[in-house]
Amino acid sequence: MSTVFTEGRHAGEHLVSEANGNLSRDVVTVTGGDYAPGTVLGQITASKKFTQLAPSASDGSQNAVAILFDTALAASADVSQVVHARSCEVNDLCLTWPAGITDSQKATALAALVTKQIIVRA
Repeated sequence: MSTVFTEGRHAGEHLVSEANGNLSRDVVTVTGGDYAPGTVLGQITASKKFTQLAPSASDGSQNAVAILFDTALAASADVSQVVHARSCEVNDLCLTWPAGITDSQKATALAALVTKQIIVRA
């Protein structure tokens, strides 16, 4: 019998390239759950906090605006975390999308990320 090991996502694993220095990154407040590196995020309009993209929402989190750099344990309390917010390329295979996202919703999210100069590569 062989042993199978499953390795989780690593900080920044989704990143293909980014702007020099910290131009691509921001520190934001993450809320609403525990998220893996590479999670696609939306921003709640009223609180300005970031949470996992929620395509069916109407609070602002339905709009993709950033990619989480590292694990965020925000299920029980908000946390400060680094995100890729602009001028970068990311690997689609290393992104975490919300469960049940449709092709149409993903296309909308990808188009929204392009407006932030976040380019998703297949």
